[in-house]
Amino acid sequence: MKRIIKGAEPPCLLKYRQIDGANYEGYSPKKPLKEALLTEQGYICCYCMRRISIDNMEIEHNKARNKNCYPELQLDYKNLLASCTGNRGKGLKNFHCNARKGYYEGKNNICKINLNPADSKRNCEHYIKYSANGEILSTSDDETINHELNEILNLNLQTLKDNRKTAFFTVINALKKKFSNKTWSKEAIQKKVEELSSKDAEGKYSPYCQYIAWQKC
Repeated sequence: MKRIIKGAEPPCLLKYRQIDGANYEGYSPKKPLKEALLTEQGYICCYCMRRISIDNMEIEHNKARNKNCYPELQLDYKNLLASCTGNRGKGLKNFHCNARKGYYEGKNNICKINLNPADSKRNCEHYIKYSANGEILSTSDDETINHELNEILNLNLQTLKDNRKTAFFTVINALKKKFSNKTWSKEAIQKKVEELSSKDAEGKYSPYCQYIAWQKC
């Protein structure tokens, strides 16, 4: 999970929200909103950090928009994120990110989770760590955070753990090729970590960038 710095909302969303009785279902077209979310997130999922695009993403409400939770935030840009589709249609055990969270919201009336990557006052990156086997977990063994990571978001699904490791070893192999005849310097490693923590020329983060940066190559 990577921290998200929210930018300015699309003017069309602001204009629509001012209409009496405006609601999320009636807001259309959603393409400008999706584009804004993708741009500020660097085209990675707000939860698992896999690559997403306008064709394979969902608009996620960090705080649930149903009538029993936070309906007043259904059009609040600060509450909107871009999530991957999370294996919808492949069985609950394989759901993750927005797909899995939505199931728990409906079943257990969960209105929000503590891990909000767009929280301007609480950097999510300070509360999670990663193991060498691709697992994501709480830095302080917080039971609530670990429950959200494992049960509500299902971020330790084996496929996701394997994807993180694959992304990491892709970077390692690139460094081996670049420095085939000498030991990697601390400067080279730090440069790579900084590169992974920044958007590229196309405004995109590398998929699973925080996991790779955590390992520090």
